[in-house]
Amino acid sequence: MHKFSGDQARLEERLHRGEEGALAECYARFGPMVRRYARWWVPADAADDVAQAVFVELWRCRGAYDPGLSLEAWLMGITRKRAIDQLRAESRHSRRKVPLVERDGAFDGTSAVELARDVRCALARLPRPQREAIELAHFGQLTQREIAARLDVPLGTVKARTARGLRKLGELL
Repeated sequence: MHKFSGDQARLEERLHRGEEGALAECYARFGPMVRRYARWWVPADAADDVAQAVFVELWRCRGAYDPGLSLEAWLMGITRKRAIDQLRAESRHSRRKVPLVERDGAFDGTSAVELARDVRCALARLPRPQREAIELAHFGQLTQREIAARLDVPLGTVKARTARGLRKLGELL
């Protein structure tokens, strides 16, 4: 059990009961802290979006909050999760482009195509388990934990396959 000031303990109880005004008060009190913490994870222009998602989740899941525990810690946990979600969403929505290769001060589009082909060929030369782990991470945008679940292998195995595969790719390229 944490000891809180009476004012904060009352706010947490009101939030837990779903009283109107408790969310606005939480936002006024903890919003700046949530936005500052979100900026550790996401660009400053995305911190407000993360903060909004945090307080929406706070309200939606208020029944799961235990008023005897630290509301700040709970909010920081939600903030971290929503910031990671934001980063994943941005990476999924951004188009992957093959970079143009600069040669003699000029960008050469043909070289970018050749580079992409070389990477595909190098990937094809990797052992299947290593290639699969790298492809699921890069193209599937899956975390190593998600890859382990999908392949039904231990997390350490996925980490080892990825590390070995990336090292081998470096040698091949």
